[in-house]
Parts: sequence; C-alpha cells; structure tokens
Amino acid sequence: MALGNKKIIVTGAAQGIGASALRAYVAAGAEVVAMDVDAVQGEAMVAKANAAGPGSASFMTCDVGDRAQVDAAFDAAVAKMGRLDVLAHIAGVHRHAPTHDVPDETLAWLFNINVNGTIYTNGAAYRHMPHGGAIINFGSESGLTAEINNAVYGASKAAVHTWTRSVAREWGARGIRINAVLPYIVTPMYARFREALSPEDLAAHDKATAEQIPLGGKFGDADVDLAPVLVFLAGDGSRFITGQLIPVDGGLISVR
Repeated sequence: MALGNKKIIVTGAAQGIGASALRAYVAAGAEVVAMDVDAVQGEAMVAKANAAGPGSASFMTCDVGDRAQVDAAFDAAVAKMGRLDVLAHIAGVHRHAPTHDVPDETLAWLFNINVNGTIYTNGAAYRHMPHGGAIINFGSESGLTAEINNAVYGASKAAVHTWTRSVAREWGARGIRINAVLPYIVTPMYARFREALSPEDLAAHDKATAEQIPLGGKFGDADVDLAPVLVFLAGDGSRFITGQLIPVDGGLISVR
C-alpha cells in the first residue's frame, strides 16, 4: 500500500508499459484512471487490475494528440477521483522511416502524439495540481544517443527530454516534480520496431544490444524491471527528485 493515498492518471494503459504501470499502481493501493485510444483492451486491463487489487481503477478513452480530448478526460478523471497526485504519461508511438526520405505523414503523426501529447497532458495535469504532485514522462535512449534506423523517433523523444527538464525548473516552485524515464524494455512497440528492420539490421541490432547492456545483454521486463521504479517516482520517497532523465536500461547509458 505504498501509494494508498494517491490519485493517479496513466496514459497508454491498454498495453505494454502503460498496462504494467496500471497493475503496479493498483497493487500499491492507488486509485487510477487509465486512459488509451483502445477502449476494449483498456477496459480489459482495468478489469484485471481491479480483480487483483487492493487499489482500484477505471477507464476513460483519450487520444493524447487531441488537446480537447485531453482536457475533457483530465477534468472528468479529477472530478471522479477528487484530485490528481500523479500523472504517468506513457502513451507514445513509433514508426520506422528511411531517414533520407521521411514521409510528412509520419513526421506529423509521431510528433503530434509523442511531443504535443506530452505537452497537452502535462499542461492538463499542472492545472489540476495546485498543491503539487508528480509527473512521469517517457523519453528514450533514442533521444539521448545516436541510434541507427531510429532518428525520427529519437528526435521526438529528445523534445520530450528538453520539455521535461525545462518545465521541471519552472513548475518546481509549485511543488510539482517532473522526471522522464528512459526504458529499454520489451514492449509491443519494440516488437513492431524489430519487425520493420531488415534481417541484416536486426542482426546488427541484436549484436549491439548483447554487447552494450551489462545486465543480461537484453531489454528488460516491464513488470519486474520498470514497474518498481514507476512506483518509486509516484511516491513520496522521490519528493526531492525533479528534472531528471532516468534510464532503466540494464546499464546501457553508463557504458556508452
């Protein structure tokens, strides 16, 4: 019950890291409003979390790339829970594109969801945190280092990093701490990234992963390796941490 008094919004909660965060927060005793564009899967994840308890969860449909939807969903979530203590903004998208010829549609889609969505959700959370709170954004090593075949996605996440560090300085006076987690975790998005690579590029990616991640040579597990970090960042134990980019990556960044 480490989060027994917390009211939390989780975006991107229908799958992957978002679903893992939902389960972890409910297991820690929090009241959670889960948001996603996939209502069927989102409702299913909420039902599973509620069955396990001891906290509780409900679901609301929300496209984080639509400012009006974000504002309406956050208003409704806070009206239901009574207040907002934590936002875990996990919703994000990825699409492989040739770096020498990136389609306009791909650029617009990636940046609207990953960058605008971060700004929209963070702003909505700020308005509902008059007495402070915690915001957890999701960056990526792709936005911090030079990754082959991932420049467009990396550029969107670099924007998330800069936004996070900048508003942490501005919003700290209001008691809002804001950090970004940079995970190297197996997710459905990562699976699709692998599927988009040629056999040669996939082999090179796996070889680099094995060489560069000291703890096991592979991506981590969302429930075992990442969820405890998200619980910590949502709790009072992280009250003096803000403006940080926090890799959860088996040591990848520390050795590069």
